[in-house]
Amino acid sequence: MTEHMMIPPESRLDMISLAEGLTRAGRLSAKDLVRLKSMRQMRLAPLPFLAEQKLPDLSAAGEILDMAALLDFLSQETELGVFDIDPLKIDTKAVAEVMSEAFAERHQILAVSVDDMTVTVASSEPWVTGWIRDLEHATRRPIRRVLADPRDIARYTKEFYVMARSVQGANTLNRGEGGNLVNLEAMVQLGNKSELDANDQHIVSVVDWLLQYAFEQRASDIHIEPRRELGNVRFRIDGVLHKVYELPAAVASAVTSRFKILGRLDVAEKRRPQDGRLKTRTPDGGEVELRLSTLPTAFGEKLVMRIFDPDVLLKSFEQLGLRGSDDQRWQNIIAQGTGIVLVTGPTGSGKTTTLYSTLRQLASADVNVCTIEDPIEMVEPAFNQMQVNATIDLDFASGVRALMRQDPDIIMVGEIRDLETANMAIQAALTGHLVLSTLHTNDSPGAISRLVELGVPAFLIRATVRGVMSQRLVRTLCSHCKQLEPTDIDGWQSLVGDYPAAMPEALYRPVGCKACRDTGYRGREGIYEVLVADAGVHSVINDSHDIRQIRGKSVAAGMVPLRVAGAEKVARGETTLEEVMRVAPALDD
Repeated sequence: MTEHMMIPPESRLDMISLAEGLTRAGRLSAKDLVRLKSMRQMRLAPLPFLAEQKLPDLSAAGEILDMAALLDFLSQETELGVFDIDPLKIDTKAVAEVMSEAFAERHQILAVSVDDMTVTVASSEPWVTGWIRDLEHATRRPIRRVLADPRDIARYTKEFYVMARSVQGANTLNRGEGGNLVNLEAMVQLGNKSELDANDQHIVSVVDWLLQYAFEQRASDIHIEPRRELGNVRFRIDGVLHKVYELPAAVASAVTSRFKILGRLDVAEKRRPQDGRLKTRTPDGGEVELRLSTLPTAFGEKLVMRIFDPDVLLKSFEQLGLRGSDDQRWQNIIAQGTGIVLVTGPTGSGKTTTLYSTLRQLASADVNVCTIEDPIEMVEPAFNQMQVNATIDLDFASGVRALMRQDPDIIMVGEIRDLETANMAIQAALTGHLVLSTLHTNDSPGAISRLVELGVPAFLIRATVRGVMSQRLVRTLCSHCKQLEPTDIDGWQSLVGDYPAAMPEALYRPVGCKACRDTGYRGREGIYEVLVADAGVHSVINDSHDIRQIRGKSVAAGMVPLRVAGAEKVARGETTLEEVMRVAPALDD
């Protein structure tokens, strides 16, 4: 332990003592110390105030005394570890039970980890220890202290206890009413009167918290999954699911019902899947659309909400990851004005974003853009959007047939699933319209093969298909913590195969930090494979649909395979070999 700070026991940290300690440690200049002493009369929270000043850290060239540096200094002074509070990694229910909210606020502390042996408590006042004895007596476990950002402590103390209080309040209302569903038959009954009221204020608070939390954590999906005793809440962030909270079964059911009310679904109907949507605002005031989908399961209704950020549509293709020659080839394809343009890839690969961004670019004032979707994922004022409705026999094929009578210039078909829809899309293309749609295939050449398998004659494919783009989403490396290492030669060769791609001497690897929740990745970008249906490709489109021949001609015409496109991102330091190999099909598939 160093002796740069001499603070009496049970004394709270003050700005001058902290500044003097930093000066004695050689981290703060004497000039800055004098300036800070002139503010002695100001009653300021010392750590946040000093962090906001962005004063130079004399111990490291070019660095500043931000919150991380200040906590590191205090850690050296006190031999206490520093803890970054990541709410996704904390059992909110367990830590809220360790101490009362009043106790936490009075001592400005927060439990961050609880196990059978120890309770870990975060504090920003390392010399205040009087509360430890009381807490050890109450929990009958030793206390391990750690240092944390006081702003995080204050914020999450409020959030964790509000959530815990709402869940507890809702669960208390349910006691003694037989609300626990313990067998499959009971779980699918309609109008179970023992259920909680979805409009109860406690349930409303839980729903509000979940939505705000999801927006702050950049979640793309919210999952509420019923189990026998508990309901799991999980968020998908950068393509990976994270467990967020466990709710009592009755509370989870009421939360699902609350979301169904907001999405204007039939709350009483729990035997069949339902789809809906709602629009709300993020904490910063931006509008966000959510698509709701329910599914009856053994223990109740499972709810998944996909979050659509309208700002995504404002991003350029370069911001989405489509750059260079691939971007130019795509622009040439969609500029032709007639024919069929296809986007392929698995669910969740960003096809919808690509289609909407393309349509938004094409939707000028003198063009009529019409869509038939299942369901409408994002409402866009520049389009005329129609939704598939099976109850009235409105499918993709009949929808395209109806749209043809609406004097369209551009038609977007959500997905070509069968021969009837494919034939309608082809008829629209043959009569001078530009048709955009999606297919579920592994790569771009596979889209041509898929159309032949559906029964579309090869000569019609040659006459109408202008191009195909296949895509995947890869996680991008965190810019705060990625590190260089020598290139894995075997890994690089496995990725690019015989394709002539120059191997870099070094590549970045994921490390993990607070900004990326120790995953090493933050955000996602697309990798793309753009097939232009030119004369060379047309020459091998026939009823035998040899996909290897189609791929060979496409590559010869300039198509860069998905894995090679991913390798280019790896070489630029944007992602990793492992990430590209995880999502992109092998070159010989």
